[in-house]
Amino acid sequence: MTSLYDEIQEVRARYPEGSRSAVLPALRLAQERDGWLSRAALEEVADALEVTPAFCYSIATFYDMLHLEPVGRVTIDVCTNLPCALCGAQEVVEAFESELGIRAGETTPDGGITLRAVECLGGCGYATVVAVNDRYRQHARAETVPEILGELDG
Repeated sequence: MTSLYDEIQEVRARYPEGSRSAVLPALRLAQERDGWLSRAALEEVADALEVTPAFCYSIATFYDMLHLEPVGRVTIDVCTNLPCALCGAQEVVEAFESELGIRAGETTPDGGITLRAVECLGGCGYATVVAVNDRYRQHARAETVPEILGELDG
C-alpha cells in the first residue's frame, strides 16, 4: 500500500511549476483517506510538499469541497449563490432540513448525512444545483428533495 507521502510525491511530479501547484490535489488525496482534513493531515501535506501548514489551511478554507471537520458518509451540498437563490435554493435547503431533521452545516445523529449550504457549485445555468457526494443534481426544487433522498437508500 502506498503511503500518502508517496502519493503526494507522484502528484507533485506532475507540476513542474513547483510544490505550491500540487497543494489542492494533495489535499484531496488526504481528504479521501480520512474523509476530512484534520490538523495532522494539513501538516502531513505541508511536509510532503515543503510548504507551510498555514498555506495548506488557506487553500482548504477557500474551497467548499474540502472539509475541515468530520462529515457524514454522504454530503449534500446545496448551492446558494445568486442564480440558485433566484431559482429557490433557500426552499431546497429548508426542504432538506425538514426531511433530515438537521440544519445546514450539521450532520445527522447517526453520522450518515451532512447537509451544507455552499456558495457556488459552478452550475449557474442549471440552478438550483445540489451535489450529493460530489455528483451534481441539476434543477433541484423543494419538491424533488424526497426523491433525491430516496436515491440514497437504493
